[in-house]
Amino acid sequence: MTPLKMKEAIAPFQQAAMTATPDALRTALGHLMAADATANTCAPFGTLKGPQAVYDACFAPLLAAMPDLERRDMIVLAGTTPEGQHWVGCMGTYMGTFCVPFLDIPPTGMLAHMRYHEFFRLDSGRVVEMQAIWDIPELMMQAGAWPMGPQLGAYMATPAPMTQDGLRATGDGQAATDHVLAMLTDLCRHPAEPDPAVMKLPAYWHPRFNWYGPAGIGTARGISGFRHWHQMPFLRAMPDRGLDSGGLRSHWVGEGNYTCETGWPNMRLTITNDGWLGIAPSGQQITLRSLDFWRLEEGLIRENWVLVDLLDMWAQIGVDVLGRMREFNKRRNLAPIRISEGATV
Repeated sequence: MTPLKMKEAIAPFQQAAMTATPDALRTALGHLMAADATANTCAPFGTLKGPQAVYDACFAPLLAAMPDLERRDMIVLAGTTPEGQHWVGCMGTYMGTFCVPFLDIPPTGMLAHMRYHEFFRLDSGRVVEMQAIWDIPELMMQAGAWPMGPQLGAYMATPAPMTQDGLRATGDGQAATDHVLAMLTDLCRHPAEPDPAVMKLPAYWHPRFNWYGPAGIGTARGISGFRHWHQMPFLRAMPDRGLDSGGLRSHWVGEGNYTCETGWPNMRLTITNDGWLGIAPSGQQITLRSLDFWRLEEGLIRENWVLVDLLDMWAQIGVDVLGRMREFNKRRNLAPIRISEGATV
């Protein structure tokens, strides 16, 4: 199955979601997904079976909250993994007027955005497996309803690639994939090897690279920004990063200067010290789901889009983020917001 054929298989769903309506989106999901497809979706949705369950749990509440919902794909990559699986990875943003609570997140009455990383595994032209993270904390921040510690990185609506070619990537992406895999191999040498130089960041990352992390962590610019606003707190808290990968599995596809990875989960770490997201050093082991996209420029990583299922991570250590948010909501009005068409002239 060629990358083009894979992209064509999911195109009707993308088209229906661009200007989403309940009937069109439900029908498109039914055509896209096999009846027994497994959808591994971010917290609080969990693992779902079949297209109707995906629509009912995820899209129906989102459409109720944003009746003018639209999907904006920014990167779409497809390919066959070394294991022979056909995957399509999509990065983009769901947008709409946030009129009705979504997962009890208070509506704003204004245009809102929520990044998604969605991966689809195809067999005989239909999706048999889905792995998807929606940046639900991004909506919480826009609503002024973030109940956890402040993020270190910048908060922003994640941009499309600088080159504006994320929907046109073609050709062999093996060089891009090999570069990122080599980077991750060296990255995981530290802190087991105490000298940070073993990570060789300048050999892999462009001097002006952008690292677009999830809401709750934030965005960073360049090596210094990446280190201060994400990497150093992360490694201080979980110094066993990269030491235990037993049973974890990732799926990689690349095209041209792009590559992407999905894993459910793909990291196992122990919260040993203070420093990351304000989490107490409980000594508890956690797993992380991270779905990532990279773009290379001049042989170096220029942009990296990262989504981590942070709500699932918090749940593993016994913290119900949405439940904590609901405590704050007791003093807020959660009624639907209806904006009139405005005065006529």
